[in-house]
Amino acid sequence: MSLKTSPRTTEYSHRTVKSRRTKPTLRDRYGDRVFNIAATVVLLLSILAVVYPLYFIVIASVSDPNAVYEGKVWLFPSGVTVEGYQRIFADSRIWNGLGNTLVYTVLGTAISVTTILCGAYALSRKDMPGRKVLMLLFVITMFFDGGIITKYLVVRDLGMLNTVWAVVLPSAVGVWNLIIARSFFEHTIPNELREAAQMDGANDFKFFFKMVLPLSKPLIMLMIMVHVVAQWNSFFDALIFLNDDSKYPLQLVLRNILIQSDVSSTGTTGGDIQSYAAAQRIAELTKYAMIVVSSLPLMIALPFMQKHFTKGAMIGAVK
Repeated sequence: MSLKTSPRTTEYSHRTVKSRRTKPTLRDRYGDRVFNIAATVVLLLSILAVVYPLYFIVIASVSDPNAVYEGKVWLFPSGVTVEGYQRIFADSRIWNGLGNTLVYTVLGTAISVTTILCGAYALSRKDMPGRKVLMLLFVITMFFDGGIITKYLVVRDLGMLNTVWAVVLPSAVGVWNLIIARSFFEHTIPNELREAAQMDGANDFKFFFKMVLPLSKPLIMLMIMVHVVAQWNSFFDALIFLNDDSKYPLQLVLRNILIQSDVSSTGTTGGDIQSYAAAQRIAELTKYAMIVVSSLPLMIALPFMQKHFTKGAMIGAVK
């Protein structure tokens, strides 16, 4: 049986093909070019606004503080000196703080990522009794907080003062990250996959470790990056809960060194102008060098995790 096409259908198809072959007008090409140029300029200015402050800190850390004050340092270093770095690395507190920070970062990230993944998967299971009530209790903590005094009393009564646990446990579970992980499990891990695994004899633990975690690599890398940055830059919990200087993280050590430098520069007598100038010069040298020392490890490590961050940053954005 042959199918016949009407003249109206043939005319419509020819018109559609002709419209698809129509070349863009001069106005369209001009508008696209203007948009591309404007977008490129905006992106370049944004990159400059982000990159230049970092570059300035680096060149200022190896420049003469007098040249920095006089505005001579804006594109290239002036009066190159590494005295600031020499003074920092000669201080044993820096190496001790760096070791403490590495311990806090690795341990805190491992605890946070583990608890968030396990808790989020449990809350994503629709057959879990009371999951809505538990989720509500988590969400309430985002709006109401007991305050620093209550937090300190809890840590003290648990016997965690002046220990590593006082730094890594109070902020181990971030509710926002827990919600992101739960949404990822709900929309990425189908219930049919779990039923198929149960038919093959896999229990909940085997299904989670053998199937859920391998399928959640973008989420895991995102959680690791977020918590590594947070733990590396954290100093407030250590400031409150730690009393022993030997347990201070790097950020708190650098803060104390900077405060001591400022105090020594302002504590000189008014008649000793040379001593004041020398102390102020040392304070400025160590200030920029401290920023570089505390930021450099993350700046080296994060580019290697960029592709995982790009995948994980859009988790649950559409769904």
